[in-house]
Amino acid sequence: MIGFPYEVMMERREALERLDLRVRWGRYEIRVLRFHMTTFASGKTCSFHKHAEFEFHFIPSGAGKVVMVDRPYELSEGMLYVTGPGVMHYQEAHTADSMEELCLHIDIIDRIARGGEGREVCSMDRWEMAEADDCVSKLQALPLVPTLDVHQAMPFFLEAYRACCDNYSGSYTTIKQCIVQIMLRTVRAYDDGKLQLELPERDVNASRYRFVVQYIRSNYASPLTLEDVADKLNVSSRQLQRILKMYHPGSSFRGIVEDVRLEAVCRRLDESDLPVEKIAIQEGFANGNYLHAVFRKRFGMTPSQYRGRNTPAHLPISL
Repeated sequence: MIGFPYEVMMERREALERLDLRVRWGRYEIRVLRFHMTTFASGKTCSFHKHAEFEFHFIPSGAGKVVMVDRPYELSEGMLYVTGPGVMHYQEAHTADSMEELCLHIDIIDRIARGGEGREVCSMDRWEMAEADDCVSKLQALPLVPTLDVHQAMPFFLEAYRACCDNYSGSYTTIKQCIVQIMLRTVRAYDDGKLQLELPERDVNASRYRFVVQYIRSNYASPLTLEDVADKLNVSSRQLQRILKMYHPGSSFRGIVEDVRLEAVCRRLDESDLPVEKIAIQEGFANGNYLHAVFRKRFGMTPSQYRGRNTPAHLPISL
């Protein structure tokens, strides 16, 4: 099997089997019972049997046959099939060719139906819950026929194996995500292509405005221009001006930057004894004289007078 990418999984066949894997996804807990690759030597058979859980079967190499209930199907490289709880099935490798099979056995527990965790589950992301519900309901209704792994679920077996063996930072989370991807991509392989769930959408202009404010707050001490920020958003300067007026009427990009800088200056005046000139430079103003003029115009007092007050003045704006 030269060049067979899954051959490495033969080295530690039980690597994934040794892990206690429980994936919480939406309302469900996915309990992994088996997670491995096995080999059917040429002509080898596996007599009729059934499981109490779902079993995902993928054929990364070789050829053979599966009988589900009473119907036989030919298997070849790149195919998959799923047997649900109680489904009687029989497997057989081709007489002239061995067959490798990637297997994932999972038990799917509805945490709400079991009780005790309803409040926690109901507080979760409704979009994740909807997708998990959709996937599980489709999984329960999959036809008992093999299909092609058109959405590339198989590579996630190898990614999970490598994460387990390498044990890098984030390995456990990676493995859990691989399990969900195997489920999702398996269901998609049987899907009729009709989109049944609407993806979450957001107000694009509101999102852009939040980005601008966040970007200004992160970079206010550096030179900032409307053109530079618009370029980062892939919009025109004119379009960005319209967005700013929509969510912050009566002010311009320059005014918003100035307000953020004044907020920072007020904090510095309240919390430090640094000279006004130094504060001005550190918080993005050209010099102390310019800060003095802007500050006096905005607050009706100088920075030094502000610092000497018993109670701080109101900060300029709340973005």
